This record gives sequence, C-alpha cells and structure tokens, in this order.
Amino acid sequence: MPRPREPLPLDLGDVLKLRKPHPCGGFEWEVVRLGADIGLVCQTCGRRVLLDRTEVERRTRSRRPAEARRGPV
Repeated sequence: MPRPREPLPLDLGDVLKLRKPHPCGGFEWEVVRLGADIGLVCQTCGRRVLLDRTEVERRTRSRRPAEARRGPV
C-alpha cells in the first residue's frame, strides 16, 4: 500500500505558480486563506478563488515563500 504524501507546506502570503494559466493569462497566485480549502488571489487580475487543498497541491508547479517576496525591513 503506498504511503500518503506529506501535505504541501503553505503559509499566508506565499505565491504559488500553477500549472495552467488563469483566463487573464496569470500563472501566479497569492495564498490568502488556509484550511481544508485554500483561498488564492490572482496576481495579474485580482480574482479570488477557493480550491480544495488537494486540488491546489495537484496544480502547483512551484512555491515562493512569503518572506522571499519581502524586501529589507
């Protein structure tokens, strides 16, 4: 029996690059809600979506942690 995969570590403010583009052409989404469902905001047009955690994990190509986006304080 295969072992279950470890969940993708997500934090508020992380930016995810998904496999397929949004209809506006954007690939990058910011995480704005965590739980069984993940809230995402398109970085190109500002559209908000709510997806199941398993769907987000399946569609994610790469993740940029929130602290990597911030400049020097």
